[in-house]
Amino acid sequence: MTQQTRRNFLETTVVLSGAAMFGTKTTLLADEPKRERKNKGVIFKSNKGGGIGKNLEGMIKTLEKYKALGFDGIEGASPGIPDLDAMNTAIEKVGFPVHGVVDMVHWKDRLSSPDEATRDKGREALVQAVKDSKKIGGTTVLLVPGRVTGPDETHEHVWKRSITEIRKVIPVAKEHEIKILIENVWNGFCETPEEYRDYIDEIDSEWVGAYFDIGNVRKFGKPEEWIRMLGSRIGKLDVKDWGKKNGFCRLGEGDVDWPAVREALAEIKYTGWATREGGDKSLEDTAQLMDELLDL
Repeated sequence: MTQQTRRNFLETTVVLSGAAMFGTKTTLLADEPKRERKNKGVIFKSNKGGGIGKNLEGMIKTLEKYKALGFDGIEGASPGIPDLDAMNTAIEKVGFPVHGVVDMVHWKDRLSSPDEATRDKGREALVQAVKDSKKIGGTTVLLVPGRVTGPDETHEHVWKRSITEIRKVIPVAKEHEIKILIENVWNGFCETPEEYRDYIDEIDSEWVGAYFDIGNVRKFGKPEEWIRMLGSRIGKLDVKDWGKKNGFCRLGEGDVDWPAVREALAEIKYTGWATREGGDKSLEDTAQLMDELLDL
């Protein structure tokens, strides 16, 4: 099967896959009336998978477990997946996609580092992540562009240094048709939606966008306002909840206004992956909560 044929097959599998569930249905937001699941087939449910298994047998079992719980896909890591060929075999056998990878060295080998050698290592890791994502039929690499640490790594440094390094990788991203998506995290960088928007716009490439984390941003503002500001720049979503009293928590138990988030996503006509980062009571619980909160 060719790469394009396999991708078409997997995309079809995502749209047609069932949402089998086990156990008792979560009664989250019990006072809210039953809603039409408008985002079924529009937003696709995923979870962070990291290495996803040490060998072919483990990879197959992992993908089968997520598929049985109604997930549409999973996200991997680079480095992290020990055998990309085995991963491809598992994807084909189960009919279940790995939609992209997280760059796992971006915190250590930061593109914003004051040390040129460190920036070089970070850029090389990003290039490899792009190639790894392509290898397994993914579409993106999640990237944290740097961290504000002090006078040698200020907000301006993170902005300028990371943009310089990312632009060097854009030709590779274009060649492999893999988008580099910048995640908003607690790194002291782009803590307003205007800054986040302007950072993406300054890079000025169709191969770079936003990997918007719903929960991370709640510390600084309302996710729905950031969603409207970022609009079509958002390539994928990370799904978390956060509250002033309980920090990162079970979905639906923090300060995120999920009806407002759904409304904002509908306004920008978002379609794509929503990936849970973090844990709930169980994977089953996560699957049910995502269905409830995102109208899946």
